[in-house]
Amino acid sequence: MNQYPAWKYVLILLVIAVGVIYALPNLYGDHPAVQVTSARGFQLPLEIETTIDDTLASEQIPFLGTELGDNRVLVRLSNTDDQLRASDALQKTLGDGYVVALHMAHATPGWLRAFGAKPLTLGLDLQGGVHFLMQVDMETARSQQLDRYVDDIRAALREAGIRYVSVRHENENVLIQLRSEADREEAERIINRDQSLDGLDLEELPAGETFGLSGTVLERQLLELQQTALKQNITTLRNRVNELGVAEPVIQQQGADRVVVQLPGVQDMAEAKKIIGATATLEYRAVDEVNDAFTAQQTGRIPSDSRMYSYLGSPLLLKKRLIVSGDQLIGASGGFDQQSGTPMVSVTLDGVGASRMLDFTRENVGNRMAVVYIEQKPGGERVEEVISVANVREPFGKRFQTTGLDSIGEASQLALLLRAGALAAPMEIAFQRTVGPSLGADNIARGFKSVIIGFALVLVFMAIYYRTFGLFADIALFCNLVLLLALLSMLGATLTMPGIAGIVLTVGMAVDANVLIFERIREELRNGNTPQASIRAGYDKAFSTIADANVTTLIAAFVLFLFGSGPVKGFAVTLSLGIITSMFTAIMGTRALVNLYYGRRARVEKLAI
Repeated sequence: MNQYPAWKYVLILLVIAVGVIYALPNLYGDHPAVQVTSARGFQLPLEIETTIDDTLASEQIPFLGTELGDNRVLVRLSNTDDQLRASDALQKTLGDGYVVALHMAHATPGWLRAFGAKPLTLGLDLQGGVHFLMQVDMETARSQQLDRYVDDIRAALREAGIRYVSVRHENENVLIQLRSEADREEAERIINRDQSLDGLDLEELPAGETFGLSGTVLERQLLELQQTALKQNITTLRNRVNELGVAEPVIQQQGADRVVVQLPGVQDMAEAKKIIGATATLEYRAVDEVNDAFTAQQTGRIPSDSRMYSYLGSPLLLKKRLIVSGDQLIGASGGFDQQSGTPMVSVTLDGVGASRMLDFTRENVGNRMAVVYIEQKPGGERVEEVISVANVREPFGKRFQTTGLDSIGEASQLALLLRAGALAAPMEIAFQRTVGPSLGADNIARGFKSVIIGFALVLVFMAIYYRTFGLFADIALFCNLVLLLALLSMLGATLTMPGIAGIVLTVGMAVDANVLIFERIREELRNGNTPQASIRAGYDKAFSTIADANVTTLIAAFVLFLFGSGPVKGFAVTLSLGIITSMFTAIMGTRALVNLYYGRRARVEKLAI
């Protein structure tokens, strides 16, 4: 007798039921939508939802509803015409402080969302969207590194009491002019000992009126700088885009100095540029406590070591020397100060930043420190704004609190900017293109058609060639597709055209295991075994062959995923998951159906195979 214990039937039914639940959202499609976020990623005010509702009502634009999420408001509309009208109206009402982006919102019903079920994320070739190729300006990154060397050398020489004529950089070199041979020898010893100046190769210049040193940045340091700048820019872009709420962005390195940015579902190129161009940096600078900012503003005589800023409508002098920059921040969170109960931001610095901050705060207890927000807008415009000024109450280093904020909302906004990070080097758009939703819809239609045709041909062949057993294989193949879609949805995989190719290939390969099993059953019948014994032998003896074939294919798929790029990875993921689900449905699924149909019979004279 061929029978499964009851728990196996329950397990199979449970797996299929879970698969159906998580595959269903893919049938409901999307709603055209408009997404509203802050241009800087700030938290949205509570009244923003009312403003949006009033704007759409005044323009007589019907909408399905609004959803207030994490730092974004999503407005669902019934068609693309209303979507475009709503986008124009909201952008006009809300102004430049907000990003109004076209979006496609999943139409999954609430009872499925309660299970955490969501549809497959479609890639740029299926959903449409914008594609940018960003060029990282490595020359500026090197220049910034040389500026840091200059600042650190000046600080080290002043701290050691060594008088210098000048410290500057020309091309790829740092030039240091000193007053005497003894000063040069002492300066060389201090610079070589300073860990923050590692990577600078010093060489003495011929003596003249001054005694000079020339510092050349080592090639290994430049290569490390280039890699670090590129990695940090990728991280910063990803954080910034994620904070702005763009769904499933693709941000990855291409070559030695380029970054690919894909924003699926975003059709407005201008607004997409705002999102990309909104990356910002923050700098901590000391407030000039010696000179009066009002006097400097009125007379126009600004001290050589200070710069003029504005804070809350009043002039403010800040020291030129940088304490800590945004690329040295590794964490930030908003909250309340336990001692005073006032809003604050808790900041964590890396090792170099912590050392610099500790040195500064030891010498400046009671003085003020400012946070400068710097935004590099598309087109090259650079905007600098002081967003916080706080007193240094005690020395601190790696972890500290920024206080003096007006509200917890301001604290959360500042923490958001800090978390978003800084660009280690400027970037510009080298190439851009928009993939229209109509092209994506055409790709989806063709992919869907190929899956249906392949699926139908396999169903017909199996039903004709293997009769009842072929029908069992067809049912298992349908369950395999359901489970594959469910797994892709649960894992949050992005479906692209190569991914659809993987699904089509899986449809063909899914019945391989059944073919091996059924042919083995036929062979056992030809050898004179009984139908029940043939069924048992067919499944038992074919298993090792099935396992070998699928494991070797899994190894190939793993290699494709490991060494392939985006499209190849998508193909490898769908192929791997398809192999796993097909083994489950082909072996356990069809065996359960065969056992239910034939297993309960005392005598079986003939198998329909």
